Formats: sequence, C-alpha cells, structure tokens
Amino acid sequence: MSNLKIYNTLAREKQTFVPMEAGKVRMYVCGMTIYDYCHIGHGRMMMAFDVVYRWLKASGYDVTYARNITDIDDKIIKRAVENGETIGQLTGRFTQYMDEDTAALGIQPPTLVPRATEYVPQMLALIERLEAKDLAYQGEDGDVNYAVRNFEGYGKLSGKSLDDLRAGERVDVNTGKRDPLDFVLWKASKESEPEEVKWDSKWGKGRPGWHIECSAMCSALLGDQFDIHGGGADLQFPHHENEIAQSEGATGHSLANYWIHNGFVRVDNEKMSKSLGNFFTIRDVLKKYDAEVVRFFILRAHYRSPLNYSDAHLDDARGALTRLYTALDGAEGDGLALDWTEANAQRFAEAMDDDFNTPIAVSVLFDLASEVNKSRSPAAARQLQGLAAVLGLLERAPQAFLQAAVGDSLGEDAIASAIEQRAAAKKARDFAQSDKIRADLLAAGIILEDKPDGTTNWRRA
Repeated sequence: MSNLKIYNTLAREKQTFVPMEAGKVRMYVCGMTIYDYCHIGHGRMMMAFDVVYRWLKASGYDVTYARNITDIDDKIIKRAVENGETIGQLTGRFTQYMDEDTAALGIQPPTLVPRATEYVPQMLALIERLEAKDLAYQGEDGDVNYAVRNFEGYGKLSGKSLDDLRAGERVDVNTGKRDPLDFVLWKASKESEPEEVKWDSKWGKGRPGWHIECSAMCSALLGDQFDIHGGGADLQFPHHENEIAQSEGATGHSLANYWIHNGFVRVDNEKMSKSLGNFFTIRDVLKKYDAEVVRFFILRAHYRSPLNYSDAHLDDARGALTRLYTALDGAEGDGLALDWTEANAQRFAEAMDDDFNTPIAVSVLFDLASEVNKSRSPAAARQLQGLAAVLGLLERAPQAFLQAAVGDSLGEDAIASAIEQRAAAKKARDFAQSDKIRADLLAAGIILEDKPDGTTNWRRA
C-alpha cells in the first residue's frame, strides 16, 4: 500500500494515494497561456508539479505527465494583431522563452506537452457528445454554450452552491445564453479575427472556448479517467469546475481521482498584479538571483501555502543554500547509492509522502549538512547530495555555485587579479593595502578564505 498522502481538493482532505493502475501514474496539469513572459507565479505552479513529478518517480512510479500549452485565446489573438504577427509566431516565441525559464529553474520537461490548436477535432467531437446529452446548445449569437443547470454535480470542486456561482472569469455574459452561468464551448468567428483562428464546424466557423481545450486534451492523452489533475488555485473555479462538468457530463464518470492546487504568490504580503506594479517575470528575477536560489526559495514553502516574494526572502534563501553548498565544499561522498533505509532519508521520505512537504524535507538537508560539517563523513555527504538531488538541488560542484556570478557581479578575472595584488601586498608586508583589498572585495560581495598557504578559495556572499 502506498505511503503517499495527497490533499485532494475535491474531497477537502488528505487521502492515501492509490493509482488506477499499479506502479503507474497519469497526471495532467493546466499549463501556460502563451502570449507573454512567464512570471514568478507561473514558475511557482510549474515548480509545484515538478516536485510532484520528481517524487512520484523517486517512489518508483512510471509517470505520464502532460502539461498543456494554450495557444489560442482572446489575449493571444489581441497581442498577435497588435504586434502584426501570426498566432504561431507569437506563441512559438514565448513557448521558447518559457522552456528557457523552466530549464534554468531545473523544472523537468513533462512527458507530453500538447498544444490546444492540435486538438480541435477532439474538442468538436466532445461538444457534439454534450449536445447529444442536452448539455450544450447554440445561442442566437452563434456561440455554443454549456448548459450548467443541466449538470447535477456542478460546484462540487469549488464547494459553491449553484445559485451563488457567477459566470467564469474569461466568459462574457451575453444575450446568446439561456442562463448567465452557462459558459462558452465554441466561439463563433468574428469578421475582424485572423483566418488562422477560424475552424470549420457543424455550428459554423469558430474556435474553442478555454475550458473545452483541457477536457479534450487530457482525455485524448490520458484517457477519460486518470489519477491526478492539477493547476494553480486560481483555476479551481471556473476552469477546473467547468472541466469536470464537460468531461463528466460526456462520460458519466469521474475525470480525475485527485485534484491538486498550488497556492498563490504574494509580493510583500500583497497579491502580485500588474496594476499594483509588483509583477515580476522569471527573467527579471534571474537577472538578480541565481536560478537555484530561486528554486530553493520556492521549495522552502509548502506548495499549498501562500508564497511571499521579496528580495529579503530571496537573500535569506541565498544564504541558506550557501550554507548547504559550503558544507559540501571539500567533502567527498563515498560513491555509493542513496540509502533510503538511513534515518535522515526515512525522515525525508516521510515528509514527502505527507502531501509533498518540502519545508520538512529541506530541514533534513540542514541536519545532514551539520553532520557533514562536524564529521566530514563521506556517507553523510552522499546522503545530503542524494536527497537534495531528489528536489533538484545541490547538483553543481560546490565551487561552481559559491563562485557563480549573477547580473553585474564582479567577474572572476577581476577577483583573481585582486587576490594576486593582495598576495603581493602581503609579501611586501603592506598589510594596510592587503586589508583594503580584502575589504573592497567584501564590499563587492566576495568573501576570501585564507589558509596558511595563502588564499586558495573564495565565494560570493
């Protein structure tokens, strides 16, 4: 029996994870709508499910992980028209940028990366099934809508009563709907829209609504029912609620057994938003902080908790990660495989099996680092590196991290030159100059490590 417990949003409790097929897991996560750079909230979402993916694999599961790309959407069309480029050019460029950002953060590529525009036939087939069950209808404006009140289970994921619900965030209430709660499945084309976003259908030319895209993609790739469906907390309603209505309305059975949602990112305890001017892209953050520091910062918070972004918290994360790398600096592992029966590894596994509790798992790394510092034990160093690697941490040579430059940091050549000048000053017994060079380097964030035979190492503060 599995030791893993997952907080299932649908059940509102932690539940023991039991896969549909022994030894295998099928997981779908709602990915990016591609028209701009990914921000730190997107990074947090993709990191959360990267951890889930990594831990499932470390636990011995064969995981099929699909994370989609939404490459057709109102905002995408608007941006492409403004830029004077095709939809494909816009989404292709920002998909590349997303892949670069996620690679920098150590986020592993999913098994499958479906693009919405590749699955329009499956979307149309699903809408036809819904129409046949009186769950879809075409309005006077040409749009095909979902008849929410005809689906008995609507609201079970968000926990809201039907009469309290409002139309979804991306839905414009219009006269073509029978009920304000109904949401669009197929949008009738407008003359002003580019030809590349007009597909033929029995209801006339149009394009898919946002929600139907994921229902079609996940069932096409993972089957009508699978193990885990995930995404950011903002998708719980309306997107995931509407997915359930569409998929379960068509099939008559559950879409996913476990629903996982990660928490929001806040900036200095305020909601991150463009209107507040506290909006940070991953690229902006990586100009100032090492990518592994950003990864470590995100992992120190539980995936369901709010994550408060600030320079102070990132600076603290950099200092903490530096302590882990410093413990490994000069420590040699014994070359053996990670021992999961060892006490620290068991504590680590217990934490991860408790709804992917990375804060507790990270605390185990610091306990091991303390042991390495005290004993220089090769076995402890091996365990520290091995467990950290499960989280995508401590995979560089210590000096590579400790000396890594970010942004306009002092370059290695300049540092080496200053160290040589200091050595010459010390040899000439000009200790005032030697001390000044050391102080200047420290002011630039460079810490020298003096030993009897001279300055052999240095690191960035």
